[in-house]
Amino acid sequence: MRIAQQAAAFDPALEGYVVYAIGSRGKRLRPILALLAGGATGKINSNHVDLAVIVELIHIATLVHDDVMDEAERRRAQPTANARWGNSLSVLLGDCLFAHALTLSTNFENADIGRAIARTAAVVCSGEMIQTQRRFDLNLTVQDYLRIVEMKTGSLFSTAAELAAVTSEADSNVIEIFKNFG
Repeated sequence: MRIAQQAAAFDPALEGYVVYAIGSRGKRLRPILALLAGGATGKINSNHVDLAVIVELIHIATLVHDDVMDEAERRRAQPTANARWGNSLSVLLGDCLFAHALTLSTNFENADIGRAIARTAAVVCSGEMIQTQRRFDLNLTVQDYLRIVEMKTGSLFSTAAELAAVTSEADSNVIEIFKNFG
């Protein structure tokens, strides 16, 4: 899959770390959503595949960072990056994955797609920060919690579906429907 091929874009000294991070067998829900939304709004093309790769790289970057913050030792029955190489390398690995995803997002002919991806990455990171700030907040309301989940998780799903429709040049009403669906 194109996600696994991304490791070759990194310096050879980093490639093994990237292969390990992207090689975990997750469900790949975000890229699947991007491809399904692309197919539902037109014919899937290389831009849809690129979008799928980008949203998955962002997701993987967040998992690497989450594992550091949670001091997790295992994910999907495998040692986490931080368990293998420590927090410093793991944080930098997550940063490299984010940066690579954002670099890939500049390749779209429609610059609005790249900007939307960058905004989503910022929202995801902000959601993680707010969750960390409020981790032990006994006054956290359900509404506050849902906002955090929307930022950390929902925004990437929403962007995957919305931008797949944008890439298909769907009608603005259809784009909005896919954004809300995601």
